[in-house]
Amino acid sequence: MNIDPSIRSAFAPTGKLRASINLGNPILANKDATSGAPFGVSIDLATEFAAQLGVELELIVVDAAGKSVEVVADERADIGFFAVDPVRGASIAFTAPYVLIEGYYLVRNESSIRSNAQVDVDINRVVVGRGSAYDLFLTRELHHAQIVRAPTSPSVVQTFIEQGLEVAAGVKQQLEADAARTTGLRLLDERFMVIQQAMGTPKSRGAEAAAYLGAFVEKMKASGFVAAALARHGIAGASVAGPA
Repeated sequence: MNIDPSIRSAFAPTGKLRASINLGNPILANKDATSGAPFGVSIDLATEFAAQLGVELELIVVDAAGKSVEVVADERADIGFFAVDPVRGASIAFTAPYVLIEGYYLVRNESSIRSNAQVDVDINRVVVGRGSAYDLFLTRELHHAQIVRAPTSPSVVQTFIEQGLEVAAGVKQQLEADAARTTGLRLLDERFMVIQQAMGTPKSRGAEAAAYLGAFVEKMKASGFVAAALARHGIAGASVAGPA
């Protein structure tokens, strides 16, 4: 495929495509227990995009969404994989979403909280992963409950248990996995948000680069690439987003 040199230089000013990979979201990226190498949907997309550009791929691996945003916003990476949020949009140009993920609440079995409507009251403390999509969302939406921030999304349930908090919030699959390892926990029956996962690049790379990345995401959805990646990595509970 012939690539405009200005597009290639916009995405790979160092000669490599540097992709920020967040291991804090297990739907998109994980680490191999034996080799330590990252794998997942976001790595597959980064690999394919680098191949399309005809450049080498360099993965910049972090453990939290907030760190991933910082890496791209500071231009230490050329692309990243994020939940769309207006706060992040100040410095990052997002594509349309490629995957939709649900955010849920988790409580103890003995908790009197049975519905999402019961969460936002003064006596409740809700723990979230610092800088995550649901941290940003709940910071705007919760007006009475106190928000407690764990260092990363995977440490939310541990913080919830250790500090005796009332509610944990996060990606449904992460909470389900944590609840399966710890007795006495349950998820509420309804989601509190749908997280739109998109690719992004620094706004300074220009409108043409942003449009090119957006077209790549649409192609990956339409071709079945994203759906195949979700299936290959055994991801349940996430769906491919519709066309832009």
